[in-house]
Amino acid sequence: MLYFSRIKLFIIYSIIVILSFFSFINFIDNKENFILSKKVKLGLDLQGGSYLLLEVDSKPIINQNLQHKLLSLGKYFKKNKIKYQNLKLINQSINFQINAEDIEKFEKFLLNKDNSINIYYNQYRSYEMNYSLEDNRVKLEYSKFGLIEIKNSALDQSLEIVRRRIDEVGTNEPTIIRRGNDRILVELPGLDDPNRIKKLLGKTANLTFRLVSESEDDFGSEFLSYEDSEAQLSVSKRVVLSGNNLIAAQPRFDNQNNQNTVNISLDRAGAKKFARATKNNVGKRLAIILDNKIISAPVIKEAILSGNSVISGNFTFQSATDLALLLRSGALPAPLTIIEERTVGPDLGEDSIKAGAISLAIGFLLVMIYMLYKYRKLGIIADLALIINLILLIGILTVLEATLTLPGIAGIILTVGMAVDANVLIFERIKEEMVTEKSIIHAFDMGYKKAQSAVLDANITTLISAVILFFLGSGPVKGFAVTLGIGILTTLFSAYFFARHLSSLYAMKNKDKQIVL
Repeated sequence: MLYFSRIKLFIIYSIIVILSFFSFINFIDNKENFILSKKVKLGLDLQGGSYLLLEVDSKPIINQNLQHKLLSLGKYFKKNKIKYQNLKLINQSINFQINAEDIEKFEKFLLNKDNSINIYYNQYRSYEMNYSLEDNRVKLEYSKFGLIEIKNSALDQSLEIVRRRIDEVGTNEPTIIRRGNDRILVELPGLDDPNRIKKLLGKTANLTFRLVSESEDDFGSEFLSYEDSEAQLSVSKRVVLSGNNLIAAQPRFDNQNNQNTVNISLDRAGAKKFARATKNNVGKRLAIILDNKIISAPVIKEAILSGNSVISGNFTFQSATDLALLLRSGALPAPLTIIEERTVGPDLGEDSIKAGAISLAIGFLLVMIYMLYKYRKLGIIADLALIINLILLIGILTVLEATLTLPGIAGIILTVGMAVDANVLIFERIKEEMVTEKSIIHAFDMGYKKAQSAVLDANITTLISAVILFFLGSGPVKGFAVTLGIGILTTLFSAYFFARHLSSLYAMKNKDKQIVL
């Protein structure tokens, strides 16, 4: 077990050299080179920054989807000559009365796995909607699995749009992940003032163009407020154009009117709609509405045929830039609510780094002194293995570009203790073998062999715990699990490859001498 082939030695020391290189490039500031730019990232608790927990409100989507289903049901009833009454939405359910002779026909349609109104989910073996029937009165509402599908879809779309918005702002290494069925966690290291991000994430960015009503008593209109004032305007409910037809939005400065604007470009379908609407309504006012708030309502002076338009308002440069960003990233499928917010100052982060570094240094030093005192020359081997272990751990974290948190530092400190634990078990086994064995080489060999099962059992059980913590834990717990798990692997490598090779060299050199442990 003490024999090492040249190939094995080459592999061992190649791994050490490569990971040592990645470990030390953390001290090199080079962002242009792909390899040299790799760094261990600092988490929110070490670097400082903002923490936001967002909740997706799926109720508007449920109501919107039910409204579409209600219209589809009405068309189905008319097409199949089914008599019904009072078809309407009540408390997130579709309610209506149906003639007794049509009930069987309706149920057969509703439970058909290929119908478009009540979708069948093969993975759940269930329908999108449940229905109840009492005195010819039908109540349709989303099933448990129907709600799960809606929430998952809304969360996935929201996650992508949140990521787009934050990436366009240019924040440094943001963390954007889903939490549960309806929440999104956003961590923004290095960001002290989250107000701009909160404004960007707090807007659904649902853009519509609608004509201003000529009469305030128009049945098909509603009153909407301006974004920057309490003044109201009667606006048609009919949408001329929506933000879905938008392909580009850029902030611009209009030198003629001396104001900031947002220039937008429409896709082909949107350009046709806009051209037709502006051509037929020259002289009328067109309201530009964002999240049910009027940005502006200019008069249509001429038909706009190019598919390019300008959104004007009382914009500052920052607000015009943010509006363009919102429009480019797309509208959120559902409103987002900030339910938790924390800000960690950079000074507190620096204090955490210093405290963690001091703790690691003290623990490292005390362990090294103890090993030297306890095992003398073998203690030197254990200390060298400990140093290599730490370098390998940081090297792997660098290659993975992992995020280091305060619990992660705790995981590294725990790894220091566990690393010498393996060598302690091995050295104690060697001491026992030297009592009965005359050959020092054989004593060292048997010591490593007999300690192997105990070392592996202790480290594998801890590794299993680290894996469970990683998959079931939250952010800080995951940081601890990552460093602990990688630390276990580097501990086994440094003990059974690096330290064992040094021990073999020591045993070979002193095979004819009396060694005292």
